[in-house]
Amino acid sequence: MMRTLLTSFVALAIFASHAAAQPAPALRANVTVSSDIVRIGDLIENAGPVAGVAIFRAPDLGTRGAVTTDRIVDAIRAHQLIGIDTRGLAEVIVTRASRAIPAQEISDRIAHVLSGQYGFGNPHNILVSFDRDVRTLQAEPEATGELQVVSLRFDPRTARFAVTFDLPSSAELARHPAQFTGTAIETVDAVAVDRPIERGEVLKAADLTVLRRPKSEISAIADTGAAVGLAARRQLRPGQPLQATDLMKPEIVQRNDTVTITYEAPGIVLTLRGQAQDPGGRGDTINVLNAQSKRVVQGVITAPGRVTVNVATSHVAENSTSDKISEPADKGPEISSQ
Repeated sequence: MMRTLLTSFVALAIFASHAAAQPAPALRANVTVSSDIVRIGDLIENAGPVAGVAIFRAPDLGTRGAVTTDRIVDAIRAHQLIGIDTRGLAEVIVTRASRAIPAQEISDRIAHVLSGQYGFGNPHNILVSFDRDVRTLQAEPEATGELQVVSLRFDPRTARFAVTFDLPSSAELARHPAQFTGTAIETVDAVAVDRPIERGEVLKAADLTVLRRPKSEISAIADTGAAVGLAARRQLRPGQPLQATDLMKPEIVQRNDTVTITYEAPGIVLTLRGQAQDPGGRGDTINVLNAQSKRVVQGVITAPGRVTVNVATSHVAENSTSDKISEPADKGPEISSQ
């Protein structure tokens, strides 16, 4: 009898010692699950043999939900897990893990497919617009690979598309293929100003930005380098693609400016005072009034305030002679030999 009692006591002591060594089960505050069910072990730390028992349905992929502590305790009670430390929590947040496929990835995939099948060129140049807001697609976290086209329709006349995607490694998308409709337009770079520019103002690199515009609608300047250093022919507004006709060479001579007229001929250079009849930039041909002869001649603007006239030697000699006779020597034209 004594031997039996002693054996029982030792066994009880060992059991108690073993039980004391095991951490107590405790409720988790936040849980992330990768499957469509929630198990006891997901919600309870140190759940022991019942950790793999399913008790709730998980939220949808990529979403989360809350389950109250009372519901958890009630669901576990039938599985003989007692002494749970609830840590004072009123609820547990359960998140369903997923692989997120955002709208930009979907748009890029559509552009890539259209580029390959319809000869759009670089997918980067295709502007994809959807008929309605596109929500992020959610697939299982272990799903790999890229979206695969199940069907594709495209009308070049209207630029409209309809596409259905699948992800072979995703059971969710296999059950519910993703469908999208919208338009796809090939675009090109278009240079625009990013602040209001007044007529005659010279453009600097800091004044310019690059937009994307439909290729079929515009014939705009595509390189900022082609606009830098030119002046606005008219008032320019942000967001409007620049055309070549919007710009001109900076005007370095204004109408009615006093200018130096230089007559050039082999061996002779004659300079006179004149008045510009037109505005213009370097290299432009304008009309100039010779202040002495009162004749209007045409010349090329070569520098600020300077217009050059190339004439035949005989004309230069004739004009220079008449001009010399009409003015005193100290006020006459300056003639220098070359």
